[in-house]
Amino acid sequence: MKVAFAYLLLFGPAFLLIFISSRGCSHKFKTLDDYGAAKEYVFTDSRGIQMSTKDFDGKIVLMTVIQESCPGNCSISMWHLDQHIYQNIRKNKRKKMKQVRIISFVTDGNGNPVSDLSATVASLKDNVEGYDPDLWLVVSGDPQKAYDFKHNGQKLLERGDKYYGGHAFQELMLLIDKKNHLRMVLSGKTEGMVRRMRDYIALLQKQYDKERKH
Repeated sequence: MKVAFAYLLLFGPAFLLIFISSRGCSHKFKTLDDYGAAKEYVFTDSRGIQMSTKDFDGKIVLMTVIQESCPGNCSISMWHLDQHIYQNIRKNKRKKMKQVRIISFVTDGNGNPVSDLSATVASLKDNVEGYDPDLWLVVSGDPQKAYDFKHNGQKLLERGDKYYGGHAFQELMLLIDKKNHLRMVLSGKTEGMVRRMRDYIALLQKQYDKERKH
């Protein structure tokens, strides 16, 4: 009895951990809400390639707007988007971030699409380390089609003087999942919001990892 008791004291905690793990104990984490499917959109990238919603099936997409004459911080904070999200994608493009893309619609500041993307692309090449147009797509197209979401009576295509260029969507980042569903909306104008979006991208990836394991 003494020997048995001694073994229980020594190995009991280990046996308990093995039992718990074998019962499928899993870490609980927040899952992102689903705000519905995006409408079909079409755009042309800086290399003249026409793409649509279907080209991004199976990809996680971060959608933004870049204002042509003021790309740095008028609609979004370009520097923070680069440092906190794009560089993470670039450095991990063969591993955990290989399915993540950034799509940035270029506008004239009033919400209208710009057809000549050369100035914006040149700015990115000058200011973004290792800029890769396959990872960060600068595109021409109607952004209002891509931002046309409505949920619980609220819509992203709000207008008003308090928004840059009179259009709320020009300041917003959209996180769109592999099935082209909207999962998160945040302002792209501050470092704090860009950091939070980075965390939400990681959270969405964890959700997919968990689904694959099951």
